[in-house]
This record gives sequence, C-alpha cells and structure tokens, in this order.
Amino acid sequence: MPLTVAAVAPAAAAETLDQVFAALADPVRRAILGRLDGAELLVSELAAPFDISLQAVSRHIHVLVRAGLVKQERSGRVSRCRLDAGPILEAALWLNRYSKYWQAQFDTLAVWLDQIERGKARKPRARRRPARRKT
Repeated sequence: MPLTVAAVAPAAAAETLDQVFAALADPVRRAILGRLDGAELLVSELAAPFDISLQAVSRHIHVLVRAGLVKQERSGRVSRCRLDAGPILEAALWLNRYSKYWQAQFDTLAVWLDQIERGKARKPRARRRPARRKT
C-alpha cells in the first residue's frame, strides 16, 4: 500500500505539504514538472529550454526530488528524471477540503446571473419619448 500524507504523522504530513507547495511555487520548477509529464528525461534535456545554467536547473531538480515530485536515477554521470505525481495528488486532496468555500461563491454567482438574465427577459424596453420642443 503506498504511503499517503494521511497515513503519515500530522507533523510529517504538514512538512511534506510544505515542501510540495514550496517546490510548486517556482515557475521554473513547474515548467520542469510539465516537461516530465509522460516523459523520462536527462537533466541536460530538461535544462535545454531554460535560460539558466545547468547547475541552476540541477538545484531546481534537487528541490523537486526532496519534495517527492521527481524521481532521479543515476547511472555514472548520466542522471534521468521522471515525474512522481503522488505528492501532487496529496496536495490536491488537501486543497479540495476547502473547495466548499469557493463552490458556495460560484453557486451564489450563478443565482445572481440567472436573476439578471430573467430580469432582462421580463423587462420590456423603455420607449423613447420624443423630445419636447421649446416654444
């Protein structure tokens, strides 16, 4: 059975979520995860589209590895990376607990929009009165 955040002690679960959210906070790291979606790439292949050094990309990968988002396998000097989406699922489950708050706002918005639309359908257009002539 895979280890989930819920199965880990609360303090460890909080630390895991902290690492995941910290890793996802950086646009370069999110782009790296996007490139790894469905692919296993060498570090040099991951670094190619970025305008930063290979060492900087390696540091970003290290943050992703510590957060559990990337698995890295080394064979000599070659390092392959692949996505591990498990921690993203755990973060999504954690976030989903709060969806009731924004869902209620969407429901309220839908009611308001429906009322506005019904009001437009019922309300006849006001006729323009001809302008009075000054005498």
